[in-house]
Amino acid sequence: MILLPTLYLDLHPDTNTLLSDVVDGLSQDQKTLPSKYFYDKRGSALFDLICELDEYYPTRSELSILGDNIDEIQHFLGESVILVEYGSGSSTKTRLLLDAIPQIDAYVPIDISREHLLDAASNILAIHPEMKVLPVCADYSQTVHLDLSPDPGSHITAFFPGSTIGNFKTASAIEFLKRVHTLVGVGGGLLIGVDLEKDKGVIESAYNDLNGVTAEFNKNILLHINDRIGSAFDLDTFEHRAIYNFQNHRIEMFLESTVEQVITINGSDYSFDQGETILTEYSHKYTLNGFEDLATKAGFTVDKVWTDCRLPFFCSIPNSQLIELLVDLIGS
Repeated sequence: MILLPTLYLDLHPDTNTLLSDVVDGLSQDQKTLPSKYFYDKRGSALFDLICELDEYYPTRSELSILGDNIDEIQHFLGESVILVEYGSGSSTKTRLLLDAIPQIDAYVPIDISREHLLDAASNILAIHPEMKVLPVCADYSQTVHLDLSPDPGSHITAFFPGSTIGNFKTASAIEFLKRVHTLVGVGGGLLIGVDLEKDKGVIESAYNDLNGVTAEFNKNILLHINDRIGSAFDLDTFEHRAIYNFQNHRIEMFLESTVEQVITINGSDYSFDQGETILTEYSHKYTLNGFEDLATKAGFTVDKVWTDCRLPFFCSIPNSQLIELLVDLIGS
């Protein structure tokens, strides 16, 4: 018998803002496009390929850190846990936790895509038919109210892997972590993956792979927009650029126009000079002290950090300010 999940909560996230997002972004002095529009079906497949590239260390490092430290992570999670994952996607890393940690009483994946959310939940149920799987369709960049009501002795731990926190600007990252802090409540915690600063060549290679998969992924945002709103971006007139900004401690990913051109969208013209760029993504890198400071501003304290000694990447944070001795997450 195949177990099919039903939505535990549907907050009906607005997914029809692409046109207004594009118009607003291209009207800025520094033209921008929201990175969430990388992820149509093709974009998601390309990102899966990126995660397998030799140059792209974050996924490999994070899985290694989780696997190598799973016993200690189990200890820090405590005896009875509701695991809430933000941006669950395919839940690949979560399965490592669910397979190894029996005290997870319920799994609550949150994702904006109903289709991907229910597929991921179905996969988890197929492996763990005894587990409560409670999918929530929501935009996690907004406030998500969950009435999970943990049993006495249980608590909520949020899971936010993939160094996705690095895609937020500093103020937005703090606000997001504050919302997580409120959601997990007294006795709760956060397990988060954060990419640490490292050699510039290592970082830039991860976003400029020799096979050009990341370039194709970056350009796919234009293809996705063309498909959705009928614009006419010519992918051959844009080049992928990804550089490490030392001052702001982040990778900045752009699409650079190789010619002067005009793109018409919804009756309005948007002019590009040769060499003008569209900013598509930030990926901030942190020091341990820098991320601890960020977490502290959101109300967390750092209890334990796990890193990859070769390419430091990962760590953990619960609400130890609210209850003594829980996992306080910090990123690496």
